Amino acid sequence: MLAAVLYGQEDLRLERVADPTPAAGEVVIQVAAATTCGTDLKVWRRGGHAKMLKPPTLFGHEAAGRIVAVGEGISASQVGVRVVANNSAPCTNCFFCQRQEYSLCPNLTWNNGTFAEYLKIPAQIVQHNLLPIPPDLPDALAAMTEPLACVLHGVARSNVKPGDRVVVLGDGAIGLMFVAKLASDSSAEVILFGGNDQRLQIGKKLGATQTFNYHKQADIASVVKELTDGMGADVVIEATGVPSVWESAIASARPGATVNLFGGCPRDTTITVNTEQLHYSELTLKGVFHNTPKYVRDALSLLASRTIPFELLISEHQPLKNLEQVFQDMKNRKVIKVAIDPSVAS
Repeated sequence: MLAAVLYGQEDLRLERVADPTPAAGEVVIQVAAATTCGTDLKVWRRGGHAKMLKPPTLFGHEAAGRIVAVGEGISASQVGVRVVANNSAPCTNCFFCQRQEYSLCPNLTWNNGTFAEYLKIPAQIVQHNLLPIPPDLPDALAAMTEPLACVLHGVARSNVKPGDRVVVLGDGAIGLMFVAKLASDSSAEVILFGGNDQRLQIGKKLGATQTFNYHKQADIASVVKELTDGMGADVVIEATGVPSVWESAIASARPGATVNLFGGCPRDTTITVNTEQLHYSELTLKGVFHNTPKYVRDALSLLASRTIPFELLISEHQPLKNLEQVFQDMKNRKVIKVAIDPSVAS
């Protein structure tokens, strides 16, 4: 089959590799749609990921498709079923899993390789995070289950209350998903900062009450203070993975606020925190990572409901052969998410 293999920093190659064969408890799906993600972009630019993968490796982690082969222990009746697979599953046995802190599981089973004609799903993921796709849900939207599950986890950990003023920093797919979710099910006022006017317009369509292009602002925290009677935001969600923006997020928070440092920064980077502000303002700073089986199911259900126009995040549909150009376009912020169709690879 044709598949994308990541070799290092911005070194992504399409190669012919062996078709996957399922072992006991595993399935193989024919990929119908694989969506690109800001995490993929960061991994491609950085040449690796602290937890999910080390090159050389098959690449991509969001996909929907149809089961074409099953291993021992899986009913043959599953062949032909449309499914979406999360890119991980917890062990369910460790210290953290026993406390239902599944995203902290040190034994997470990871899976990569969605930018390919076929994808093998490990047994642990088949058991805990492989879900049938509702009949009316398009493959490209179903493929967005994984990032939306991460966002739902992030929203749940952000302590947003009715009437809160929430600042979202970042207009990538994750930041826009935060806007959409927060605006859809709470009376919170959602203020979005980003660097692309077209994306900020999408943010408004998804429910942001105000948007600001940070390229046109001297200081994000000052703008937030002006909008909040000098107080700062009740909740700040950082969705860029840039250390300096983490610091801006903290500076934008009111006393007693929650700051969700959601965007993953490069390995070994650090930030400076004002200890006086942290202590006397009683700030809650929390890192929130990944998702859990509950939020995977909640995400697919939300996508299937079609109550939020998540299709606004899919900029293009492209064949697998154009993947390198797609990542260049993502790097240059020309697209948000792109749905890759491996069936027209050659």
